[in-house]
Amino acid sequence: MGRYDFRPLRVRQTAKALFDTKRNASLPCWYDTIGNIPPSETLARPILRAPRPKGGKKPSRMFQPLPIHHPEDKLRSEFFGDHPWELARPRILVEDSGNDAKGYDWSKIVQPGKQLDGESVVQRQMWLMKHKQYPKAKAYDVARREFYQHRHLEEIRQRVAKEEALSTGAYFGKGPLEIGMELEDRTWESWKAWAERQIEDEQQTRAQMFSGPQDELSAPELEEALEEVQPAVSELKEAQPASGGPALHP
Repeated sequence: MGRYDFRPLRVRQTAKALFDTKRNASLPCWYDTIGNIPPSETLARPILRAPRPKGGKKPSRMFQPLPIHHPEDKLRSEFFGDHPWELARPRILVEDSGNDAKGYDWSKIVQPGKQLDGESVVQRQMWLMKHKQYPKAKAYDVARREFYQHRHLEEIRQRVAKEEALSTGAYFGKGPLEIGMELEDRTWESWKAWAERQIEDEQQTRAQMFSGPQDELSAPELEEALEEVQPAVSELKEAQPASGGPALHP
């Protein structure tokens, strides 16, 4: 095969050879299409099929893509490492022009048309480091403090809006905390019932191991058993001596 893999180019030739030798009754449906549009073969990246040399020389890194690093990557990892729950918040990914970020002015952390999230903190920190010449730690503290302040105001506005809606007769469904508590209570009750059944079964098994199974007869069954035994007892004229037991000496 050599350094390159030419097997995709020989698929059409193989199909034609099978048809000519009458091993296939007809040509495949893709025969003409493959002839008009043959498969491509990338010759810039050879397929390394030979084993590695014994000297331990590693293959060339010429054809590997270069790593792409952005200055914001470390800032993002630091912020979301300190605030992992921010990744669980829903985000808006739809943009109007596809390049809305160029219209933002990061001299302030709140931008019109953009929700406040972790990316706002990162971009605000980058702006402070570039324009205000703040150190990385100080810029992070300033951006984070502004983020906390605006997020607190946002929560207050949401709480006030909910109270106003409730005062006018609005109805809200159960929140995630209430739903979670109900699921926990339901699971606890099911486990409690299962534990009680397990304890009862274990106690019954333990009692049977020491005393054996005991089946009590009901009143009708007891009367029927006595009637069956009574004729046999009345025929005995004198008592029979007991057999077994220890010997008695006078």
